[in-house]
Amino acid sequence: MLKQENGRIIYHYDAEELWIESWGKNAVRIRATKSAEMPKDNWALLSAEEVETQIEITEDGATLRNGKVKVCVSNGGKITIYNQKGKLLLEEYWRNRRDLRDSKCSAIEVEAREFRPNVGGDYHLTMRLQSLDKNEKIYGMGQYQQPYLNLKGADLELAHRNSQASVPFAISSMGYGLLWNNPGVGRVVFGNNIISYESYATKILDYWFVVEDTPAKIEEAYAKATGTVPMMPEYGLGFWQCKLRYQTQEELLEIAREYKRRNLPLDVIVVDFFHWPKQGDWKFDADYWPNPDEMIRELEAMNVKLMVSIWPTVDRESENYEEMLEKGYLIRTERGFRTGLNFEGATIHYDATNPNARKFLWEKVKINYYDKGIKIFWLDEAEPEYSAYDFDNYRYFRGTDLEIGNIYPVEYARTFYEGMQAEGQKNIVNLLRCAWAGSQRYGALVWSGDIASSFESMRNQLAAGLNMGLAGIPWWTTDIGGFHGGDPNDPAFRELFVRWFQWGTFCPVMRLHGDREPRQPQYGTTGGAHCCSGAANEVWSYGEDVYKICVKYMNIREKMRGYTRKLMEEAHLKGTPIMRTLFYEFPEDKECWEIEDEYMYGDKYLIAPILEAGVNERRIYLPVGVQWKECNCGRIYYGGQYITLTVSLDSMPVFEKI
Repeated sequence: MLKQENGRIIYHYDAEELWIESWGKNAVRIRATKSAEMPKDNWALLSAEEVETQIEITEDGATLRNGKVKVCVSNGGKITIYNQKGKLLLEEYWRNRRDLRDSKCSAIEVEAREFRPNVGGDYHLTMRLQSLDKNEKIYGMGQYQQPYLNLKGADLELAHRNSQASVPFAISSMGYGLLWNNPGVGRVVFGNNIISYESYATKILDYWFVVEDTPAKIEEAYAKATGTVPMMPEYGLGFWQCKLRYQTQEELLEIAREYKRRNLPLDVIVVDFFHWPKQGDWKFDADYWPNPDEMIRELEAMNVKLMVSIWPTVDRESENYEEMLEKGYLIRTERGFRTGLNFEGATIHYDATNPNARKFLWEKVKINYYDKGIKIFWLDEAEPEYSAYDFDNYRYFRGTDLEIGNIYPVEYARTFYEGMQAEGQKNIVNLLRCAWAGSQRYGALVWSGDIASSFESMRNQLAAGLNMGLAGIPWWTTDIGGFHGGDPNDPAFRELFVRWFQWGTFCPVMRLHGDREPRQPQYGTTGGAHCCSGAANEVWSYGEDVYKICVKYMNIREKMRGYTRKLMEEAHLKGTPIMRTLFYEFPEDKECWEIEDEYMYGDKYLIAPILEAGVNERRIYLPVGVQWKECNCGRIYYGGQYITLTVSLDSMPVFEKI
């Protein structure tokens, strides 16, 4: 049965109901369910702006037109989507005999929208689309630890893990964007024959589809549909110092003082994890941080902001555990002992999907941090593969486990965003290990997690950062030098550190972090003191030659402050990535769609990171249509050509568009 109702096409067959409706200019939202009624959650999507929509129902099916997009559904229920030129962009992989006139009619009986019942009432959902163009390229989808920018042919898990963030918005070279608007844990395969999306437990198929002429316009339409980041505060434009971990108040202050003695630019310094007595206390341990008010005042006098790490885990011995348990503010185990994570204590996560639990946590943070002057929070999710994925060990939230498994980072950031907004703060930054679609509107600055200190890992982060930007998360950064290991006295690691530091200068946020070797000795016996820290990780920790290079690039970052501020304004107003693929700025240049190891920092600077050890030459493509000035020597090149540069350790190739 096909009908038009409330501005949408409604198709009903057997137990399935399908809705097709406009959702913004040139965009549609498509939902289907076999539940008794259509679920009402919008998840990542904001309310749709009203647009002119034309719906026509004929004896062969129904058609919806909205600007550049046309959606057709046959009497058999098959969906096809076209652009304004009549080009077919999406066709469901429909292989059955429901419509004998369909050229794809088949006896193999494969459904395009397959709802397979799970025990308990939900469905294992699979949506199958036909791959229409063997040359199609697909980008976005969040952060994965692999080197490929183009994801066509990739098999991606739709789940959060430490250093993996599922943000399921894809941009296609065919001129469309598709948001898989389902936070359930699942899988997507961008195959050469079939593109398949899966959700392992859900009640609904839900996706948003937009047609536009350029990647930039697709990105801007997505930002209208899901929101943009706030304006980045001034402290986000410069250099951030961090390590695992400053163990005492005096140690942290002495590092900040040394930066100022050396006249080095420093915007933010970070107090990492286990500065608290117990997880879930959400306050400084007085044994090692005896006067945080005085510490913050001294940092403010140096014009340095303090960021603190906040974990969502609550130790059973925490001062807040019993009250949170009584009030239902903790996630629940399916059976047995109330523990979700055994790390430095038996802990359970607070329930970020519960508004009252969010308010409870914010009140603790407000009293112990925010009111003391701390306005920047590092929302480290304490190994999010547990908080979002380990369903054999505990039941996730109040609802169905897998159905809402990937929404935790959004609600976690929302805790602090709502709290700070209520205090009148508008430009909000929350450093997060993971994000999902829509996290950007809660001030999510995503860093790429606990990654290896290697050139291979550095190469993976370049692909991750560019795809995160295309997935609608413009605030992104890495641990400069990688997180795991790396001895500052090792010449091989010093080379990696220099190359990463140079690249980090041209990331949205420039943050030095890492767990260096050799480990520091234990300095106490109470609170978090037994959780040992790594070796020194300041710019002067790597020898005089490396130090000089670091100072050079810190000053470059400082000189770009006005330019970076402009890029942050574009991200806030339009959702524009800070780091941009070459094809984002030069979509008509076919070669730019092939380049995966260069990018644009905004619209002005082309960045060619050195991604291998021992490199003394770098082959670089310069996009067509403009001239390029090599920033290290001032030489001018015409665009539309490959060049090869000789490179030394003290510089990375950067070109200015002129």
